[in-house]
Amino acid sequence: MSSQESLSNASKSRLEFSRHGNSLGAAGYVCRNQETAGNNDFLGRSGDSIAVSPPKDGFDKINVGAAWDNDTALSKSMIGRLLKIEKKLDIDLDLGCLYEMQDGTRGAVQAFGELFGSFDEAPYIQLSGDERTGDAEGDDEYMLINGQKWSEIKRVILYIYIYKGAQDWAQVAPQIQLRIPGEKQIVVTPSVHSKNLSLCVVAGLENNRNGMNVTNYTEFFPGHEEMDRAFGWGLQWDDGHKGE
Repeated sequence: MSSQESLSNASKSRLEFSRHGNSLGAAGYVCRNQETAGNNDFLGRSGDSIAVSPPKDGFDKINVGAAWDNDTALSKSMIGRLLKIEKKLDIDLDLGCLYEMQDGTRGAVQAFGELFGSFDEAPYIQLSGDERTGDAEGDDEYMLINGQKWSEIKRVILYIYIYKGAQDWAQVAPQIQLRIPGEKQIVVTPSVHSKNLSLCVVAGLENNRNGMNVTNYTEFFPGHEEMDRAFGWGLQWDDGHKGE
């Protein structure tokens, strides 16, 4: 029996929980109590989807922004608790994506491993610089998708992961904003009920006759490998680092 068959058999009893086609693992944690928040323009619940029709001349530059609050919390030291001293959270969140091209090529764009992508060459997705504090105004990180090359992209999975700091999504309140020229801004805010899982798949973008279907996923995973298996991407994930 091949290793692939062994993996498939070992996961067989769990695969039914995954909704992502040829997945090799169970789906991540999905928040159940997701009421539409005020800053969610369209996609407030897992599974919600919206279709964006392609302009006559194709899409222009598409901006995918991620932002979070680098808030403060009560110090855990004895003196800190007694004096109610607050300290700034030292949390580094990163925006990343999995992509699949129309020719079947798959890969990832993220700061971890210094996979910054390219706007003018395949995969036509480029990550901005790495904002490590969350203190900047507006988007803390963003990706640019070359809309003129959208016809060559099959699908994109957008995720946010905690590179450093407490794995408590409620403290950082992350959100993704999708800005397509000529369209209303699409805001996806994942539910924050999950702790101790460092990666959240927020949304998926799928090419549908050169238009775009945007779907809210909001699934939490321990890490990249578990996410990869759930979505059936088949990438090899080695220990990486971010450039200083």
